Amino acid sequence: MFDHLVGFSYSQVLRAAVESGLLDLLAKGPVSAGEVAQDIDLSEDAAMRLLKAARALDLAEEAQSDGWMLGQQGAVLQADPGTQAMIRHHRLLYSDLADPIDLLRRNRKEPTALSHYWSYAGALHGAAERGAETQEYSELMAASQRFVADEVIGAFRFPKQGSLLDVGGGHGEFIRRVGAAYPHIRLGLFDLPEVAEAARGPLAQSVGAERLTCHPGNFFENGIPQGYDIVSLIRILHDHDDEPAMALLRNIRASLSPGGRLLIAEPMAGIPGALAMGDAFFGLYLWAMGSGRPRSPDEVARMLRAAGFSRTRVVPTAQPVIASCIVAHA
Repeated sequence: MFDHLVGFSYSQVLRAAVESGLLDLLAKGPVSAGEVAQDIDLSEDAAMRLLKAARALDLAEEAQSDGWMLGQQGAVLQADPGTQAMIRHHRLLYSDLADPIDLLRRNRKEPTALSHYWSYAGALHGAAERGAETQEYSELMAASQRFVADEVIGAFRFPKQGSLLDVGGGHGEFIRRVGAAYPHIRLGLFDLPEVAEAARGPLAQSVGAERLTCHPGNFFENGIPQGYDIVSLIRILHDHDDEPAMALLRNIRASLSPGGRLLIAEPMAGIPGALAMGDAFFGLYLWAMGSGRPRSPDEVARMLRAAGFSRTRVVPTAQPVIASCIVAHA
């Protein structure tokens, strides 16, 4: 209970370590508290307070008297820019959760820090402008898709000579990683026109232009491209309320020939070992975002059957806290 009580402080220590540049400084260690203070513009007392807090979370360690270096968790975090991007992004959620009851009482269409961010970033998808928010969005998407892609590739066997279409695939991090693991699979990406166009060049360089097709379109307004063995929805379904989510599933079902499959991967509710991530984190995150909700595998399966899929199965993942998988058969 005490960890629940003070968890906000722990997350803010993470944020301070990332945003101040402390982790990068410790990677060059050992460094003294005085050097840390000078480098990140703190008093020596404040630097020591931050170092001790970081040590308590295994972000830092005092390898010798006043000689500070990265701890084990700090080394993992410092080497992973994507996770750092997620930590920086959560400042928006902290702002919206400053008064959680007020947030829950609001009309979901009222603007929040998160809804403003996703409205901005979702419209751009990193393609139309260059700036701090757009760069953060790109890093965040690459990081989160990489985490999920690794879970999916470790759990699901793609057809070696088959074809995969990623719907709402953004910059293409998911199919990039699948393409590296399965060098002969044909790949497709379906997203908004400006997104698909921006992804085309970098993706072709990564996976080969001869095996890649980028399809422009809106998955609520246009038909899903046909001719693929597998269609994937990676962290897409839970972003949408039930009515648009059902429309999307029916659209995908209409595109699949008999024997085709839909692969859904995202954090889900009601998963043993990941209950807090599903309902406590994503439940409030998506509420603040103004759209979507975490669903249990049973809820997703019922929606899939209502959309016309014949059967579904859960594919266990090593880290369900990151993503759970459901496969639906046409």
